[in-house]
Amino acid sequence: MTSLTADQGGAPAASPANRPLNRNDYKTLGLSALGGTLEFYDFVVFVFFANVLGSLFFPASMPDWMRQLQTLGIFAAGYLARPIGGILIAHFGDILGRKQMFTLSVFLMAVPTLVIGLLPTYETIGLAAPILLLAMRVLQGAAIGGEMPGAWVFVAEHAPAKRYGFAIGSLTSGITGGIFLGSIIGVWLNSVYSPAEIHDWAWRIPFILGGVFGLVSVYLRKFLHETPIFQEMQARKQVDRELPLKTILRDHREASVVVALMTWILSTAVVVVILFTPSYLQKVFHIAPAVALKANAVATVTLTIGCVFWGWLSDQWGTRAAMVLGWGGMAVTAYLFYLNLPGTDISLVWTYALVGFFVGAISLLPVVGVRAFPPEVRFTGLSFSYNMAYAVFGGLTPMLVSVWQQADVMAPAHYVAAMGVLGVAMGFWPLAVKGWVAKK
Repeated sequence: MTSLTADQGGAPAASPANRPLNRNDYKTLGLSALGGTLEFYDFVVFVFFANVLGSLFFPASMPDWMRQLQTLGIFAAGYLARPIGGILIAHFGDILGRKQMFTLSVFLMAVPTLVIGLLPTYETIGLAAPILLLAMRVLQGAAIGGEMPGAWVFVAEHAPAKRYGFAIGSLTSGITGGIFLGSIIGVWLNSVYSPAEIHDWAWRIPFILGGVFGLVSVYLRKFLHETPIFQEMQARKQVDRELPLKTILRDHREASVVVALMTWILSTAVVVVILFTPSYLQKVFHIAPAVALKANAVATVTLTIGCVFWGWLSDQWGTRAAMVLGWGGMAVTAYLFYLNLPGTDISLVWTYALVGFFVGAISLLPVVGVRAFPPEVRFTGLSFSYNMAYAVFGGLTPMLVSVWQQADVMAPAHYVAAMGVLGVAMGFWPLAVKGWVAKK
């Protein structure tokens, strides 16, 4: 059985621990990150055009609040579909191979995204329009549920142990880059086309582009190779065994709790700091939309950089040090950012960028999560724990913060800081730091 090394927090022992990343490693990492970027772009671009979609896919006679609620409901359906897609894709990833499911997940994202860009609107086909939009969104959710855990496992099982954190951090930075790509496309579209043109036809461009580039990514993933660890499992006939989820629920409940709690931290950091805060800045502190979005774009860039840094630091100083410094820094800088609002345009940008950098410690979730499970059920264990927790916490967090904010305007700061403290505490959890080790 392939075990995990305990050195500096442990990593899948797929290849010599001390070798540097080679050409094949960089090809694997690059193609995986590119696919993740495009797939996450496809998933989040919906929210950047939610208002336009609402006006086109629901009756004009419907009240604005109801139309917005229906549109956000369709957006949320993608999150609800994540656990189902993640469990199914991961199940076959543990049985048939990582590569096949890794390619399937990006295909399942690209096709619905392309279809959304080509869908007729409510004016053309009536009630069928929102139903088709909902169906495509569910398929997107199922795909993203398998993509992120699949990408983390795929890259982790290729990387040398001493470069494990850097490889996963770089991959995660590519995935978060999809958020930045979506915001850039949104800014570009609104700069080039008038609101009327966007409403009439230009809204289709980002979905069609996402679908086409996603299909290109499907083709490029044909050049990836199966992970060495899965090949070893096949050689030892360790993949022909009981249902992986059954094994997870019976033997790896502690690992599932570790991943679920770290997913709570990740979902809070991303949803509150990156996705929720731009509208919060505008509504609560009356900051101009252009300024708020600019600051958010900078924070997304530092988040992307931070993902690489905190993964690299876990290689150099160990996972515990990275968790304590990363999550502790997020708690401190959250208060530094929110307590100084509205501030000046310059102070807004640099404090937002600073907290964004520490939010990059989210890359420590896959660093910990991949090695928390044995190879035979790794994909299923990570996917099940991550997607179930994200469906709950990712869906409830916006509502919780919105309600809490009515009583305390600093609710976002308190919530993010509390998650930072939880992350620091988890740095002293043995399984989180050392990973799964085969019993002797």
